[in-house]
Amino acid sequence: MAGSQEIRTQIKSIQNTQKITKAMEMVAASKMRKAISQMEMARPYADKISEVMTHLANAHPEYDSAFFEIRTIRKRAYIVVSSDRGLCGGLNNNLFKNMIQQSIDNKNNEIESSYSVIGNKAASFFQRIGGEVISQSTHLGDKPQIEDLLGTIKSTIDKFLSKDVDEVYIAYNKFVNTVSQIPTIEKILPISPDTTDESQKNYSHYWDYLYEPDAQEVLESLFTRYIESLTYRSVVENIACEQASRMVAMKSSSDNAADLIGELQIIYNKNRQAAITQEISEIISGASAL
Repeated sequence: MAGSQEIRTQIKSIQNTQKITKAMEMVAASKMRKAISQMEMARPYADKISEVMTHLANAHPEYDSAFFEIRTIRKRAYIVVSSDRGLCGGLNNNLFKNMIQQSIDNKNNEIESSYSVIGNKAASFFQRIGGEVISQSTHLGDKPQIEDLLGTIKSTIDKFLSKDVDEVYIAYNKFVNTVSQIPTIEKILPISPDTTDESQKNYSHYWDYLYEPDAQEVLESLFTRYIESLTYRSVVENIACEQASRMVAMKSSSDNAADLIGELQIIYNKNRQAAITQEISEIISGASAL
């Protein structure tokens, strides 16, 4: 019966793990609803400022900003958004695979890469594989504030304006629904018609604006707010993806634990039945010998 005892211990251990994964699934489901609500609140502002950027990218503003400057590409910067914690399936790894491919493509084209990382997982990833890290923001929690991201955003923008980098991209997971999160890499600088919102490109005409007090002051501030809004929206979308992915991963773990417990229970019953049968056979054999 030693084998049966081991199986009982294993079943008990898996049941305890199943309780943990079930609880984590419920917590992730609750946090996911809050994260989706936060994401939906961030989208209208980002969509509206993207619409304004579309107009400006197709118009002829009186001030020629460095944010519009298209250069020969020698170096690219990436703002990489990840989660702070794991246990969320392949969410981060799928994004990192895309980043590795981007780095390889850049190297093949003799283009350098640098990174501004958001989230512990991205920070650990680039610490492990190497790469030039401009700045990092971690431990943002489930309700990040734009103030927590300003340092990372400013250092990246400054690199672009000082011509240390020629293009800036943002890499994050885009939330589609509970079971679908898409690793996404989008160009955000320089601002041009191909970097603005696709849904805004079917206008039959565009227009310029009147600026007060002057175009330079208004546009420079507006462009900075635009980059901040894109980054913040990417962060809250990634959090929604993280919770959805964690909920699905924990549900899968709970289901797998239930299947494994069922299989072990069958093995235990077979062992127990075999032991009982053997004992009966021994009793019968002993009685016959007498």
